[in-house]
Amino acid sequence: MEGAVICFGLFITGTILQLTVGSVNTILFQFPVNLIFAGIYWVCMLIMHLNKKRSAIIRWLSGMEASLTAIGAFLLMVLIMGLNRQTPVQSDIHPDGIVADIGFSQLTSSWSFLLIFLYMVTILLLTTLRKGLKFKIANIGFLLNHIGLSVVLWGAILGSGDMQRLHMVAQTGNPEWRASDTMGKISELPLAIQLEQFTIDEYPPKVMVIDNFTGVSLPNGKPEVLSMENDSLNGKLLDWQLTGSKYLPRAAWIQGRYISYQNEGATAALYVKAKNLKSGAKKEGWVSYGSFMFPHQALELDNGKSLVMPPCEPKRFASTVTVFTKEGKSIPATIEVNKPLKVNGWKIYLLGYDESRGRWSKTCTFELVKDPWLPVVYTGIVLMLAGAFHLFLFTKTRRKKI
Repeated sequence: MEGAVICFGLFITGTILQLTVGSVNTILFQFPVNLIFAGIYWVCMLIMHLNKKRSAIIRWLSGMEASLTAIGAFLLMVLIMGLNRQTPVQSDIHPDGIVADIGFSQLTSSWSFLLIFLYMVTILLLTTLRKGLKFKIANIGFLLNHIGLSVVLWGAILGSGDMQRLHMVAQTGNPEWRASDTMGKISELPLAIQLEQFTIDEYPPKVMVIDNFTGVSLPNGKPEVLSMENDSLNGKLLDWQLTGSKYLPRAAWIQGRYISYQNEGATAALYVKAKNLKSGAKKEGWVSYGSFMFPHQALELDNGKSLVMPPCEPKRFASTVTVFTKEGKSIPATIEVNKPLKVNGWKIYLLGYDESRGRWSKTCTFELVKDPWLPVVYTGIVLMLAGAFHLFLFTKTRRKKI
């Protein structure tokens, strides 16, 4: 009961601080301030542990009730973070409403999260010290798990002030050394990115029937599409039997028809023959989704309907780049979505491109992320795995003896 009251009190206190002074400024906890704070905090925990016999409160903090309620409160905060869209810290995006006011949209920088985090790690450290200073082989797994969890939490939270997340717009043929943060502040980096080529791999084209007046795909609410297979089209849409007699994956609209065209601005085009299965009416002509150089092309059917080709769905984005470093290195690489490039502690992600030019885009937007505390987090995870492995072996050995 006492643990739940303490957690609720910390949440209320944090909410009041959030509404009065605003979010926690994580920039204030950049290196070396965060490291000094962690060192002082650990020394304070050691002093508290050595004085536990004189204080019932300290003994209670290293007990079972305090641990369970603290973990429950922290997990509840994590659940809240998962249920609310999080915006970057110090972002120019500010959601409206009470969720933003009490810090739920930037939870890791809210006072309520910070207070409950400090409460939980205090209990975690006191519990670890209670077990660790009375060393037993049976306690090794327990200690490794608790020390590893402490390292992970401290590395993730204290390292947030040192994390850099920047955006860079690179162009073909021009190395770019500058990047901007979420507030638009531009800084020069120790590396540059030059875009060599941007490519998009696409799924086969599709066709659909739309209403000419509303532009809505038909049937309304459950639109039907017909996909090409092996560069050919053959199937039924609504009352029309469709056959694609000629397909040009790279085409240009020249003098009333499409011709093969391999240069910049080319689009996909398909010559379609359509027959109405009810009326027997026949239509034929080109359909294309167009490009920044050529207009889209639709085949008019009947009763205010047309056959159109929507833009092909992309299945792979890739940017061929050259990364230059201050040390004079030149690194050729290909960056894909969810397949970042790692250079000198930076992770470079492909974030976007010039959608108006599509596959012919001459610019790409990259996100550069640097987290110097990530090795600390990985160290904590390794310790936790080692603790789990020790517990498994110890339990197995103990069962054999029994």
